[in-house]
Amino acid sequence: MRIVNPAVVTALCLATLACAGHAADRLTGREFAMRSPVIAPHGMVASAHPLASQIGIDILKAGGNAIDAAIAVNAALGLMEPTGCGIGGDLFAIVWDAGEARLYGLNASGRAPAAWTLAELRQRGHTTMPEYGALAVTVPGAVDGWFTLHERFGSLPMAQLLAPAIRYAQVGHPLPPVIAYYWARAVARYEEYPEWRETFAPGGSVPGVGEIFRNPDLAATYEKIAQGGRDAFYRGEIAESIVAAVQKYGGALSLEDLATHTSTWVEPVSTRYRGHEVWELPPNTQGVAALQILNLIEPYDLASMGHNSADYLHLLIEMKKIAYEDRARSYADPDFVDIPLERLISKEYSEERRKLFDPDRAASRIAAGDLQLRAGDTTYLTVVDAERNAISLIQSNYAGFGSGVVPKGRGFCLQNRGSLFNLDAAHANAYAPRKRPFHTIIPAFVTRDGRPVFSFGVMGGAMQPQGHVQVLCNLIDFGMNVQEAGDAARFRHSGSSQPTGEVMQDGGTLHLESGIAAEVVRELARRGHRITHRLGGYGGYQGIWIDHERGVLLGGTESRKDGVAIGY
Repeated sequence: MRIVNPAVVTALCLATLACAGHAADRLTGREFAMRSPVIAPHGMVASAHPLASQIGIDILKAGGNAIDAAIAVNAALGLMEPTGCGIGGDLFAIVWDAGEARLYGLNASGRAPAAWTLAELRQRGHTTMPEYGALAVTVPGAVDGWFTLHERFGSLPMAQLLAPAIRYAQVGHPLPPVIAYYWARAVARYEEYPEWRETFAPGGSVPGVGEIFRNPDLAATYEKIAQGGRDAFYRGEIAESIVAAVQKYGGALSLEDLATHTSTWVEPVSTRYRGHEVWELPPNTQGVAALQILNLIEPYDLASMGHNSADYLHLLIEMKKIAYEDRARSYADPDFVDIPLERLISKEYSEERRKLFDPDRAASRIAAGDLQLRAGDTTYLTVVDAERNAISLIQSNYAGFGSGVVPKGRGFCLQNRGSLFNLDAAHANAYAPRKRPFHTIIPAFVTRDGRPVFSFGVMGGAMQPQGHVQVLCNLIDFGMNVQEAGDAARFRHSGSSQPTGEVMQDGGTLHLESGIAAEVVRELARRGHRITHRLGGYGGYQGIWIDHERGVLLGGTESRKDGVAIGY
């Protein structure tokens, strides 16, 4: 019998009741929301853990800017939410620089080891990449991402930004319900890794809700980084322990792989949706999928369909399928393949692809477009400061704690992002030495009339582009506020073709939250959707809306997670 954390069930049931709708609350903007948006004039932080959000506010009050606060929050989350993030993983960010009135994009994802080729992996008997273990480890990019952001935008010393996380790692912090639930689920997955158990299940048991967890090893690691900079992580003792851990379990990561790692500044890409410019990062992320879906649905009058009606959901699900077939085929490291990015996000291409949509029937198979190619667990946070600098930042180990490989005595787990490589040599996302794998994590940003208006993200693997589109439709098409937009019931479609090589079978599976009406579910089933209801898997949203006219910030964090938005 499967035991589910009661606190999680309670929260999800309450969310379901809220999503059912309360017409009397519509005037207060709470028809779909568990609580009101947080409103503040100066600065705001929204993250997946209340203590981490408070740390970000403390940094802002101490004179730091949004980027300073984001680094401090991310460091704290690496300690407090190791079920989804940490310095063994990668990072992506979109930054609005208020002084320059422009966006910057940062790709801080790591590369595959240089030592092995795809042919060698195939010779070892692999037809797909292992999901866990040392072969799935790629260079962790988060720490270099912190320092790359800090070098360009930071105002407070890095030691000051890491100090709160170091202190909590030393004295301990209590676990909130959702993080504790996923922590407990991880034990069986990583039981073959003694270093993981020593770090995250000391004494043979995991911490429960409200129990204090300490991680002195991570405190010591953070102290070395604070004192020695990014080189303290990518060279020297920490790097040596990372390499030793990976090689112990049969991987090929080397000291040179770590020492030569760099992050990359990239230009965010956008599409225009009902007067708003929606921004994502280009591949190797999947952010372009959200832009493609928005292009596909833009000609339709969603408001007249009704929120979460059968027509509305069918449209979004089918357009998601169309975009994800291109995602499966062509999203990869642009240093290795020529990606037709402009065509992918063009209105003309969306017109061609929209012809595949059948309003009366769910598609069981969809072909990828002719692009003339030549070739799940995360944390999201956002911060806006008093000057209206803003950062949309996402950071991940990929699956839960990641690979399971923990460098001895360092307090963190290495990511398993390499499991997303394809072992078909002809595929755009094929494994290659020093290549970055396809990435699911995507920060997002919205501008209007040249000004920043919305910094947001929806963590959760392949759910993320689907979540981005649903949140934006809630805000733009249905007039919800920043809290309602995240709390409203969502769908998740799984089973589309994947960059790793899997092909969509029988149209995939449609997962629906129970806040969606029974008559809608019946109509979707009639149209051919294979439907299941499940408690989780619908992502985790944070967002900050910038109201320039009133001079205030409005923040939302959804009730499916532990997080909060805090302003001052």
